[in-house]
This record gives sequence, structure tokens and C-alpha cells, in this order.
Amino acid sequence: MNIKVIKNDAELDAAMERLEALALANPEPTGDVADEIELLSLVISDYENKHYPIEAPTPVEAIKFAMEQNGLKPKDIAHCFGSLSRTYEVLNGTRGLSLNMIRR
Repeated sequence: MNIKVIKNDAELDAAMERLEALALANPEPTGDVADEIELLSLVISDYENKHYPIEAPTPVEAIKFAMEQNGLKPKDIAHCFGSLSRTYEVLNGTRGLSLNMIRR
């Protein structure tokens, strides 16, 4: 086991390939294999968090995502905003969310 800090995408790819090979060959790893899997996971996660950060969505992006995932249309959530026209205003970014909207 020779694990070092990942410094570039080529090293990331190699580490991910090694992790995948270990995971497939050892469905229930123990001992040194389990330690290697854990260490690889940590260095991969560290590199990805530094070089490919995922930003939190805006509240409107989160609403749109939830609507998409649940197959909802603006009319289905209009009660949360008070009216259908307000719903469109919020979703289009022309109106901000009020405290009352957030509470609903």
C-alpha cells in the first residue's frame, strides 16, 4: 500500500481505478484492504473537494429541482406562493421569496 496525496487528474484517475478494483475484488474488505480503501477514499474526496467543488443551489434552483424530481408543475405548488402568478414570478427570478412563502 503506497498511497500519496493526489496532485493532478491523472493521479486521480489512477486512484479511482485502484479503488474500483479493490472494491470489486473485496465486497466485504477487512484488514489492510479495508485500510487502503478508506485511505484512497479520503485522498480522492480531498482532491475532488478542492478541484471540483459543488456549490449549494439557490433556493429557487432547489425548488425547481424538487419540482422536476416530483413531476410537479407551477400550478401544483401555487398554494405555497399565494397565487400562480407569484409562483411564476419567483421561478423566473423577478420576485424574491418572502418569509411567508418560505414558511409554507
